[in-house]
Amino acid sequence: MTSQVIDRMAVEVDGPGGANQADAILCIHGLGATSNFYTPLCLALASRYRVVRPDLPGSGRSPARDGLSIQLFAEAMARVARSLGLERAHVIGHSLGSIIAQHLALREPKLVRSLALLGPLLAPPEAARQGLKDRAKKARSEGMAEIAGQILQAATSADTRNNQPVAAALVRELVMRQDPEGYARSCEALAAAEVAEIQHIACPTLLVTGDEDAVGTPSGARAMAERIPGARLVILPRCGHWTMLERPVESTAALKEFYAGRA
Repeated sequence: MTSQVIDRMAVEVDGPGGANQADAILCIHGLGATSNFYTPLCLALASRYRVVRPDLPGSGRSPARDGLSIQLFAEAMARVARSLGLERAHVIGHSLGSIIAQHLALREPKLVRSLALLGPLLAPPEAARQGLKDRAKKARSEGMAEIAGQILQAATSADTRNNQPVAAALVRELVMRQDPEGYARSCEALAAAEVAEIQHIACPTLLVTGDEDAVGTPSGARAMAERIPGARLVILPRCGHWTMLERPVESTAALKEFYAGRA
């Protein structure tokens, strides 16, 4: 693994380099997460794939910048790919990252070889947009501790909270350690997200969500899969919104199977 800074973003690069850039995976995390959300994927796939994991601007070790938006995030991911010489890559996005990935696939179709959307959503429903703006205010005024506890309760499955203390602790720690201003700006970017025209996505697409995911709900993911030509949907049992951390074995198995058909 190597750690780099690209366009002021912290980027982890795992796995083999070399000329076979078609075997690269670009991982886009969600709100409140970092590149570490994809650690289980690296353990499972880095021997075969070059796994690229940026911290989005304003998240983790990447400082916030003015004007955060879905389009800015998508442009930032394209710049990471170009900087690393990736002409084609499998792209994975979780939650907020799934929205970024959809827009990236539409604006950079030559870059995106396939699309995997975890805990996917098109955009926040209208009722949730004000909640995100309120959460941004709370982050700025009170910090991240209470928000982290609320997300753990609302966005993970009962099984995760009761029987997977390490996963539960990591979800809380990832959120609690976010820079409050960067998190607030990310909340505002998500609140302003526009719906992508996913019916025009042309690459192979996999959607994975949990049966207890209250954000990327099974019904919402199913509706998205019906609009994306040829898309596949996997629903994981006893899983909430933090797919890769709550069900790492099942999540990576679904991705391995998906990528096996892209070889």
